[in-house]
Amino acid sequence: MVVWRFMNSLLIGLLGAVLATNQAVAVSNLVAQTTGISVSIPDPNDPVEKDYLKLLADDDAAQSDADRWISENRAFAEKGAGISDATLTLRIRQRFDSVDKEYEDFLALHPGHVRARLAYGSFLNDTGKETEAKAQWEKARELDPKNPAAWNNLANYYGHRGPVTNAFTYYQKAIELNPKEPVYYQNLATTTFLFRRDAMQFYNISEQQVFDRSLDLYRKALQLDPENFVLATDLAQTYYGIKPPRNEDALAAWKYALKVAGDDFQREGIYIHLARIELNSGQLAEARQHLDLVTNATYQVLKQRLLRNLAAKENPSATNTVPR
Repeated sequence: MVVWRFMNSLLIGLLGAVLATNQAVAVSNLVAQTTGISVSIPDPNDPVEKDYLKLLADDDAAQSDADRWISENRAFAEKGAGISDATLTLRIRQRFDSVDKEYEDFLALHPGHVRARLAYGSFLNDTGKETEAKAQWEKARELDPKNPAAWNNLANYYGHRGPVTNAFTYYQKAIELNPKEPVYYQNLATTTFLFRRDAMQFYNISEQQVFDRSLDLYRKALQLDPENFVLATDLAQTYYGIKPPRNEDALAAWKYALKVAGDDFQREGIYIHLARIELNSGQLAEARQHLDLVTNATYQVLKQRLLRNLAAKENPSATNTVPR
């Protein structure tokens, strides 16, 4: 009831803000008053903002074109047609070069535009220019040290290129600047788990404490975005890498993911995971019940493998009579 009242008052306030003369200022003030979070909402009628939004649209269009060309050429190649990989790569590069120039021209006119530098960095990173992307994100951070996206993007870079300890520091800074953004917790959780040895040395903790830290970060992200199926499965998948296994916690995590699954395909995938953990923890009847719910052809190989393992555990004497 408390949550509904909060959301209801915010929605009513937003409606009033939309009807205001200066909508950007009205919405910004409302969000700050209601949530305590200060946000700056650009005026969509500002000429610079219009140019910036056009830039983002051109960026999206170029990447959509590239994806479409790749799919179409793959389909043509299966029919014996299509163009060579070199020709396709050149075509995509020329398409991206036009957007690259748009970004450069815009930033030449507006060198202090932080959001454009963040977007340009993401574009460069997506097109394989990680070093150039880092330079744009560094500039954005210099221009606005309190912008959490700049710290998060740089942390992503260091997580891929090293040193990973920078990633730990930068993700934490992003969280400090915006503790309501679940992606920052998720990114730090993943990096902490993947680079366990580095995390042990950086935080001066044991491996089990690293697992605990990573899981806590995932749970915090899920608290902020409780309906996020991908996030829920990321948390559940983490238990596969923890030794000794924490089967009860893993089952709880997968059962939560089951609650937020969006369709039968996702649900059946989770039944496979539940059956696997139940099989390993001796809950054979529960494992069989979950496997009986799996009907999609995509999961049949995994299902049959688990059924064989299940049968072996249900009747171990039968397998002992089979020669190697």
